[in-house]
Amino acid sequence: MSTSIKRNELFVASCLALLVTSLSFGIRAGILSDLGVRFNLTASELGTIAATAFWGFPLAIIIGGMIVDIIGMKKLLVLAFLFHLAGILLTIFAGGYWTLFLSTLLIGIANGTVEAACNPLVASLFPENKTVRLNYFHLWFPGGIVIGTLIVFFLNKAGVGWQVEVGTMLIPTLIYGYLFSKLHFPVTERVAAGVSTGEMYSSLFRPLFLFMILCMFGTAITELFTGQWIDVLLKNVTDNALLILTLETGVMVIGRGFAGSVVHRLSPQGVLLASAVLASLGLYMLGHTTGNMIFVGALVFGLGVCYFWPTMIGFVAENLPKTGAVGLNFMGGAGMFAVSLYMIFMSKHYDQLVAGKLPAGADFKLYNEAPAGSQFANALAEAKKAAGPEVINFTLVIPIILIFAFLGLNIYMRGKKKPEMLRAAGA
Repeated sequence: MSTSIKRNELFVASCLALLVTSLSFGIRAGILSDLGVRFNLTASELGTIAATAFWGFPLAIIIGGMIVDIIGMKKLLVLAFLFHLAGILLTIFAGGYWTLFLSTLLIGIANGTVEAACNPLVASLFPENKTVRLNYFHLWFPGGIVIGTLIVFFLNKAGVGWQVEVGTMLIPTLIYGYLFSKLHFPVTERVAAGVSTGEMYSSLFRPLFLFMILCMFGTAITELFTGQWIDVLLKNVTDNALLILTLETGVMVIGRGFAGSVVHRLSPQGVLLASAVLASLGLYMLGHTTGNMIFVGALVFGLGVCYFWPTMIGFVAENLPKTGAVGLNFMGGAGMFAVSLYMIFMSKHYDQLVAGKLPAGADFKLYNEAPAGSQFANALAEAKKAAGPEVINFTLVIPIILIFAFLGLNIYMRGKKKPEMLRAAGA
């Protein structure tokens, strides 16, 4: 690697860019209910707004993965900076459903563009230790969610408006934009190794890669849908629903910080199997317990989903290296696309569950607009209290299926030789 490539500085800037991505998740999760009240939005409308970020993400990450080798990672990250800046400002000055929809879409596109460039960047900077370094990089996703939810929690206590909460994302955005503009970038690992574009695309049709794409649907839904909707689903079950997300993601930060010893001890596929087991147990506890046991469930769930995303990408980077940047970004795009569809479906299902627990023929809008403490408001709160855990229990099926999928993956990988690391052409 050229001496002009400062890989530690590039890694730090990448982590800051991912921090903005995760802050958008944490802050949006924290203000979602408030936005619903302020703009008189239903759970279905809130679900569509939240899902918009998950539409923009796969769109950007897939297109970005296809062009990153052509335009370079630096130009892609400049685009991410511009989309983040526009999306944050438009959110601050939002006036209703459609401006929130558009601003969330722009932030989603920015988030996907960050991953489209940074996943192959980290793999190129640290080819000898991809899965561990990707876990360290993705540590800043739950880390940013913790920071974002704490920002919302404390600023809400101080009576500060949600616009200021969103505006805090401008600080790391401007910093990462400046850093990337000053640094030199390497080419992607696939380009450096001389693997042809045709060989890269043909590798996407290998059965193992297609299997991992299907598993990515489940791991992403388990982690991201639950995290993004936890405040809505459990707000009427506990007074500290947002702190459940903070606790869950805090565990993820610590867990990813120890990724080196965990991955080396269990192997990536072993980590995925253990994660599916813990995620299933954690979701079961979140959906079937009350009081302090909910926080225990959040701890277990956080340990379960901790390694899902970076280890899925790291597995592909290590075992299917010829898929290149496209392979890594197709994984991320598939995960976010699955979350967007699931979020829309489950938000409508949640509205139906709530409506079904109200008196027959009840006007849902009348209940939704009722003043706090009124008979209608109390009835709606009880309906939501019962509906939230039902959604969690429905989602529990997904990690249970993943247990069997990853058990099969471990059996398949047993005895298989690890593919050689891609080498620079001519090396």
